[in-house]
Amino acid sequence: MEGHHNRHQHQHQHQQNNPVSANVEAGDRFPQWSLQETKEFLAIRAELDQSFMETKRNKLLWEVISTRMREKGYNRSADQCKCKWKNLVTRYKGCGTIEAESARQQFPFYDELQAIFTARMQSILCSESEGGGGGGGATASRKKPAVTGAEQFTSDEEEDMEEYSVRKKKKLKTGSSSTGGSTSGGNSDIKEMLEDFMRQQLQMEMQWREAFESREKERRSKEMEWRQAMEALENERIMMERRWMEREEQRRMREEARAEKRDALITALLNKLRREGQM
Repeated sequence: MEGHHNRHQHQHQHQQNNPVSANVEAGDRFPQWSLQETKEFLAIRAELDQSFMETKRNKLLWEVISTRMREKGYNRSADQCKCKWKNLVTRYKGCGTIEAESARQQFPFYDELQAIFTARMQSILCSESEGGGGGGGATASRKKPAVTGAEQFTSDEEEDMEEYSVRKKKKLKTGSSSTGGSTSGGNSDIKEMLEDFMRQQLQMEMQWREAFESREKERRSKEMEWRQAMEALENERIMMERRWMEREEQRRMREEARAEKRDALITALLNKLRREGQM
């Protein structure tokens, strides 16, 4: 009994020293996320995305999400919500090299994640555009949310976009260091990075539209072929019915002719019998 008590106390101390792992182990006993639950979670996460961009200490935000999930009838802890978000972002990153239509088939929440990150990029672009029109102090203060958003990718979502932005910034800062415009160069770096992102989005949208138009054209072609085949079958049915009616008319005429001949023979026979009887 004493050894069992010591093991229980040691396990309790280990869970206190490792609260995250303890929460994850506890979360394993919960059922899997359903489709509707995940959609509700993403809707809440999209509403709070701006708050996540403006602060690094997002533990309270995950608690807020957990509370709102409980209000909707889903018992999920803050760590479970955070882990689910990271998993969704990882799957979303895995769809970056394929077409949008294929991504939607492989990842059912592609559109929701796409909307969140597109809105985030547009928000950063707007804040940087506003910061470029003011003085140096105003620019520095307005740039802060965008930098925080980039750090948010690294700490919370582990986005590859941070690595891309860092490489892009280093490359463009090397070219702009000779001119001495570090502040304006930083703004142009971020703008160019976001413009590249938007161009990629537009290109993916154009590819999706081309694929949609191609499938629509193919569908119309098949529908036209089907209609032509149906018309040919209908014409063939009409021709067969017409030939059948013609054969029926010919048969009726032959029957009438035979009946007339039969009546004429009977009449002639009766007349002959009358003449013989009179004699």
